[in-house]
Amino acid sequence: MMNRRPPTIKLTKEYWGVLETQRKTLEQQQEEILVRLQAAREMGDLSENGAYKYAKFELGNVRRQLRRVNYLLQWGKIAAKKKTGAVDFGSKVRLKNEAGELEFMLVSEHEADPRVGKLSLQSPLGSAVVGKRKGDKVTVMAPAGKMGYEIVEID
Repeated sequence: MMNRRPPTIKLTKEYWGVLETQRKTLEQQQEEILVRLQAAREMGDLSENGAYKYAKFELGNVRRQLRRVNYLLQWGKIAAKKKTGAVDFGSKVRLKNEAGELEFMLVSEHEADPRVGKLSLQSPLGSAVVGKRKGDKVTVMAPAGKMGYEIVEID
């Protein structure tokens, strides 16, 4: 069986810092839960020990989150923004159409959060604007139908 290395995950410097902070927090939480788990185990009968069951559940959640963060830090790489004038990873893009303006930053699917203006490169809008330049027009299929936009700014 061949061990295949997953593709490198592009991350912004900001998100890398968030991940490092999350890892430290999760490692501290794991230690605290292990202490509570040991104390609950010493209470006796584990079959009806709510504190023990809850601590096991909580430990599973923290370890799952920690595996995800460690995976992203292991295979992730801070990607530098390219200064080509075209939309790419890390670009801040402003679009406009007759309905108004839309501004967002293009990031990986791991970092995407539309509520804070971070769209994935793989999203319909993200993939439509990648490689385009200021003044280019793009069309995106949205739930309401086709939407046309003009790229007015790339940072």
